Amino acid sequence: MEENVKNEAPKSPDIRALIQDAIREFVNQETAKSEPAYKAELEDERRRRETLERRMNELVEENRRSRLIAEEAERNTAIRSELQRLGVNKVDLAYKAVKDDIQRTGDGRLVANTGQGEMGLKEYLTHFVGENPELLPARVTGGSGASGNHRAGGFSSSFDLDKIRPGMSKEEMERARQEIARVASQLTTHL
Repeated sequence: MEENVKNEAPKSPDIRALIQDAIREFVNQETAKSEPAYKAELEDERRRRETLERRMNELVEENRRSRLIAEEAERNTAIRSELQRLGVNKVDLAYKAVKDDIQRTGDGRLVANTGQGEMGLKEYLTHFVGENPELLPARVTGGSGASGNHRAGGFSSSFDLDKIRPGMSKEEMERARQEIARVASQLTTHL
C-alpha cells in the first residue's frame, strides 16, 4: 500500500478555487480598509442632520413666538385705536378693562365673548364706552371755581378747541387747524 501512495502523483491544487480565494481575500481587505471611512462619513452626516433638525426646530419655535407677539401687538393696537376713535380720554384705563375680553377668532376677527354670544370689536367697545361714560371727556367744562374763558388772550373763536378729539371728521379737523392757525397768528402779533 505504501507503494500505491508513493506512485500516485500529488494532486495539483484547483487553480480556480485558489483564484477565487485570492479575490475574496482581496475584497475583504479592501472592505476592511474602506469601512472605517464609510462609518466616519455616516457619523458626520448623522451629526449634521441632527444639528440641522435642531436648528430648524428652533427657527420654527422662534417663528411661532414672533407670530404670537405680532398678533398680540396688532390686537392691542386695534383695541386702542377703536377706543380713541370713540373719543375715550383715558385710553390706557379703558384698554386695561377690556383687553382680556377681546380675543382673535380662527378666521382672524377680533371679537368679545359676552353673555349674549360673540360681539364684534367695534360693537363691543361702543357698548362698553356707553356703559362707562366717565372714560369720555367731560361734557360740562364749567363748575365751581371755573373761569368762563378758556382761550388764550381772551380771543373769541367760532370753534371750541376743547372739542378736538380722536375720530373727528375731516371737516371738523380742518376747522380746528384753521382756528389754531388763527389763534397762533394773533398770539405772535401781540408778543
